[in-house]
Order: sequence, then structure tokens, then C-alpha cells
Amino acid sequence: MSYVAMQPQASWRRAARWPLILPLHALLLLLGLVSLAWNLVAALLYPLLSRERGTVIGRAVIAHGYRAYWAIARASGMLYLDSQVLDRLRDEPGLIIVANHPSLLDALMLVARLPRSACIMKADLMRNVFLGSGARLARYIRNDSARGLVRLAVADLRRGGQLVVFPEGTRTTRSPINTFRPGVPLIAKLAQAPIQAVFIDTDSPYLGKGWPLWKLPPLPIRFSVRLGARFEPQADTAAMLAELESCFAEGLRPRRVHDA
Repeated sequence: MSYVAMQPQASWRRAARWPLILPLHALLLLLGLVSLAWNLVAALLYPLLSRERGTVIGRAVIAHGYRAYWAIARASGMLYLDSQVLDRLRDEPGLIIVANHPSLLDALMLVARLPRSACIMKADLMRNVFLGSGARLARYIRNDSARGLVRLAVADLRRGGQLVVFPEGTRTTRSPINTFRPGVPLIAKLAQAPIQAVFIDTDSPYLGKGWPLWKLPPLPIRFSVRLGARFEPQADTAAMLAELESCFAEGLRPRRVHDA
């Protein structure tokens, strides 16, 4: 069949997929509404609960809420996440979980199975109506001060919390990973906390860097999570950072490029 003959068929297939954008966006709308509702409740609870109680409740509600969301997404047939392997880590105190960052959904994938965990968040997100109050109640860590970030992260790990970090600093823009930013090895050294590498595999470009929200990706969207190597804290933080980056560069699966 010639290229000219194939063009109308390809155009028809793309047009036939457009109605799927509505249920896909409905999943994002559901996520936004649930997040907004919890953040309104969290704003009321924040001044009433002790730091310890608020942290436990805040992190547990976020984890169970996102876990329920992934179950609904799977039932829709559009979004699949295989992350059960993280259950091995859920009860381990004082652990740093380091992951690659292909999508805006990555933090949701990890904390859904890690109710002890705190995320490092951009400072402006702490003022976001959909995220801020819940993040403050859960004592997530803001990144506006490098020294403050390290201090808060170390203190949380010493109290038995877990830390979820994306050392690329932003979503992946080059294969297999962006250059890692320093910080994680220093936190590990000061807290004497091990680092667990976690690989997020996907062939989907959905909500990756530069992917427009309105653009329909290839469906279904699939993510899977694997455990990588475990690293003990080291005195030489530069060498440890190089080891981590090498681990991800070698361990991540090549991604296919989609144009849909």
C-alpha cells in the first residue's frame, strides 16, 4: 500500500481516538477535586494536631488517597501502574528513595505505597490550593533553602521517616536521565540513611516535559516500578553521586518514541 493511500487511514485513526481525551481528562479532574477536598480538610486540621500526629495522618491520607486513585485509573482501562514492589519498603524507617522522573505523576506513584514518606517540593507548590495544605500537614520539605532542605530532611529521616527524591531536579529531558543534582549523598551521610534506587519505566510521553496537557497520548498509558541497588552512606559524597547516576544510566530501560 502506498504512503498516499495510508494517509487517510492514519488520519481516521487519530480522529477516532479524540473522544478518549474526555475520560482521560476526567481522571485528571477527579485527581484535582480529591486533592482540593483533602487540602481544605488539611487546612483545618493543621492548627489542631500536634506535629507528630499531623505528620502521620497527613502522609497516610495522601498515600491511601493516591492508591485509591490508581485503582480507579486502572479500572478505567487507560492508566496502569505496576508498583507493588514498593510494598517491600513501606515499613522501613530512615530510608531515602531515589527515582528517575519521566512524568508529573511520578510522586503520586511512589507515595501511594509509601505512607511514611515525605517529598521534596518546590516552595511555590506549598502555596498551591490543590497541594499546599496537605503538604504542610504531612511536613513535606520545601526546597527554597538548600541548607534548610538538608536540615529538615535529615531530621525527618532520624525520626524514622522516608524521603522521596528525584535527583534530576526536573522531569527527564534527555535519555536516559538528566544530570543528577548534588544533595542526596549529603543528606544520606548526615542522617546515616541508606539510599534505595527505584526505576520508573514507561514508554508513554504523557505529562513528561514538554507534553501538552490537551494532547492525547498512546493508550493505554503504562508505568512500572522496579527496585534497583541499595547504597550505604559514604563520606565521599561526590563519588556517591557519580555511583547513583551511573546506576540509573545503566539500569533504566530504553524508551520508544511516540508521535501520537
